[in-house]
Amino acid sequence: MTLTEQKIETLLALCQKGNQLAQLEVYNRYQKAMYNTALRIVKDTAEAEDVMQESFITAFQKLDSFKGTATFGAWLKRIVVNNSIVQYRKNQRFTMLPEYGLEEEAEETLSEAEDYTTVKAEEVLTMMEGIHPNYKTILSLHFIEGYDYEEICEILEISYANCRTMISRAKESLRKKLQIV
Repeated sequence: MTLTEQKIETLLALCQKGNQLAQLEVYNRYQKAMYNTALRIVKDTAEAEDVMQESFITAFQKLDSFKGTATFGAWLKRIVVNNSIVQYRKNQRFTMLPEYGLEEEAEETLSEAEDYTTVKAEEVLTMMEGIHPNYKTILSLHFIEGYDYEEICEILEISYANCRTMISRAKESLRKKLQIV
């Protein structure tokens, strides 16, 4: 049996022993999904790549703390999400100063779509505070953290049908809140 055919539990056991081929196999299995997760948060391809690679390094170093209560993919995604948020916040601390000679008109060249998107995102996040806590949790897991339905089912220990129903109801609740404003 090749490393590619082995189950993740076996690969993780080999990774804990420092087997680099097993680490490479785990990396190959999860890197696309983790890159996409990081990219959704940091919004820069190079930053997302760095965050993803740092997250894998962290995961391999802290593999002994993986309890197996969730899937390895969910555990790894949590590391990626946390590292992405930290990186995003670091990037937000730096503001671009306009160069000398630029008019105030340059500020107006920002497209209205960008401003509208920012305002809408902030409005949605604010409105999420006003919906039922279970709805807020499930929407955050799905839209903000990027978990799919199966992972949410595991995290919340609910059935797939219940997950779909809750997400549908949460969206509807949020939609109604946004129409009131």
